[in-house]
Amino acid sequence: MNLPDTLALGLKLGLVLATLHFALLPALVRLAWRAPRVRERLTPARFGLPFETVRIATAKGRRLHAWLVPQACRAPALVLLHGWGGNAEHLLPLAEPLYRAGWSVLLVDARNHGLSDGDGFSSMVKFSEDVEHALAWLKVRPEVDAARLALVGHSVGAAAVLLAASRRRDLAAVVSLAAFAHPRELMRTMMSSNRIPYLPVGWWVLRHIERTIGARYDAIAPVSTIACIPCPVLLVHGARDERVPVADVQAIHAARGRARVRLLVVPDSDHRLLSLRRHQAALLGFLRDAFAEGGRVEGDAGGQNGAGAGRVPDSGG
Repeated sequence: MNLPDTLALGLKLGLVLATLHFALLPALVRLAWRAPRVRERLTPARFGLPFETVRIATAKGRRLHAWLVPQACRAPALVLLHGWGGNAEHLLPLAEPLYRAGWSVLLVDARNHGLSDGDGFSSMVKFSEDVEHALAWLKVRPEVDAARLALVGHSVGAAAVLLAASRRRDLAAVVSLAAFAHPRELMRTMMSSNRIPYLPVGWWVLRHIERTIGARYDAIAPVSTIACIPCPVLLVHGARDERVPVADVQAIHAARGRARVRLLVVPDSDHRLLSLRRHQAALLGFLRDAFAEGGRVEGDAGGQNGAGAGRVPDSGG
């Protein structure tokens, strides 16, 4: 084989590798990080709750499936958002005590989840956009007190509600259930557990995802957004969470700055937070204080277990 033939072969191989890099590898990344779609089997009726099934417009003309569990008269309201691969059904056990406490509840399926429309690549940024549109929809409902709104999210949904809250000044409270501290570190851990080398594959994957979602990890990470949230925040985490270690919530809490943040670490509970039923009073008490004070909770802004004792229901998902 002469030099021109070798050069031609090298150029062909280079073209193949470039095609793999710019076409196949991004497709593989999208496939690997595609959220599993699990559709609801139960409705709020399973818990004896009145509800409406609604469709909420979000970005790019897509619509979200949601259940509104409304009070009969004007009252505070909460948006509940599930985690990755979850749906609104997973948070139904939490919706029941919130409704019984006298508040309206909106349970939302994020895009690409449950019964909501699909929209390409799922991300924490898209979850947060869906939260924003759910709030906009909720604020104009006649049975909702638009001056007293709160967000509750689980896992990726928790990181998303923290991100949304850092950009708003009209919320009374935020409850984060099992949030991770930083998306980059979470994904690096996932890749390491699957024996994916960081260099060069993992680094490229992380950069590609960052470009795809249109946001820097450092800007959207809960350890960054927590200090920018003006309303009271309750961070809840299971002490035995192996998917997102309790060190993550401790890092978020440590980064709170002057934000009013309470931390509740639940013993004998994992990422699903199944044992939170025993601490329901802590969650309800935190929200009652926040709604009563118009989003200003007095007391220790950084106290460990500052929300007090009681029961918090299963967050599901």
